[in-house]
Amino acid sequence: MPAAAFDVLMPSTPASCVVFASPHSGRDYSWSFLRKTVLNEHAIRSSEDAFVDQLFECAPQFGAVFLKAGAPRAYVDLNRAPDELDPALIEGARRIGHNPRVASGLGVIPRVVANGRAIYRGKISLAEAQDRISRYWEPYHNRLQSLLDTAHARHGQTVLIDCHSMPHEAMDGVARAGIRRPDVVLGDRFGAAASGEVVDRIEAAFASAGFVVTRNTPFAGAYITQAYGKPAKGQHAVQVEIDRSLYMNEPLIRPNGDFEAVQSALRDVIAEVAKIGQGSVPLAAE
Repeated sequence: MPAAAFDVLMPSTPASCVVFASPHSGRDYSWSFLRKTVLNEHAIRSSEDAFVDQLFECAPQFGAVFLKAGAPRAYVDLNRAPDELDPALIEGARRIGHNPRVASGLGVIPRVVANGRAIYRGKISLAEAQDRISRYWEPYHNRLQSLLDTAHARHGQTVLIDCHSMPHEAMDGVARAGIRRPDVVLGDRFGAAASGEVVDRIEAAFASAGFVVTRNTPFAGAYITQAYGKPAKGQHAVQVEIDRSLYMNEPLIRPNGDFEAVQSALRDVIAEVAKIGQGSVPLAAE
């Protein structure tokens, strides 16, 4: 099993109310897990947010915390609720209503990776699923809430930037003829997870760095933005999806020739986003 549930990079001086987090870039594929899957070591990584942790790990240099997952998404999905259990995969799991994510094999313990490829030959036990949740899901989320609580207590407000990547083809249905396809999708659950002021600041930071930005389509945010976005209480959450083709060779899962340039541009974005909430005027609640 993966060695650690998470790693936290702390700033020497906690000057920002912003917490950056990457729940899908974990890549500790243990030998015991690889023996269980029918996929090879390359295919099992296809739904991973590869290198996103490297793109955002400079956050502590600007006074912000950075939390990153250790366990890979194919092992346990930290952007799902702990009760999103898939009866088609987990022996003894009960179906609770209709959940499109679970039905498609993308519950808290995924049944498939990208393009619907099955991870396992058969089922796993409910005890094993619950063990993964207790060892990895719960510690990650406990730490995340603790970091947000600390930032809120120190600054009177907090902003979670939930960092993800998306396949290039994810925007095929959004891009229109004659208009440059978006590089970044910001998800605030259509205003329910963060104030407009916060999202405006984040969008402006990306746009200033040369990225084309859109909101909520096709990704409005999943469990994390829903669970942690409480703008009326001064806790904002925004999901950030970055086109993988900008910085990596998607089929090979390797950084491409533009990786360092994108990393540098994101450094400017992170520096600007980390300034949100600084000053004497609190963020507006919505």
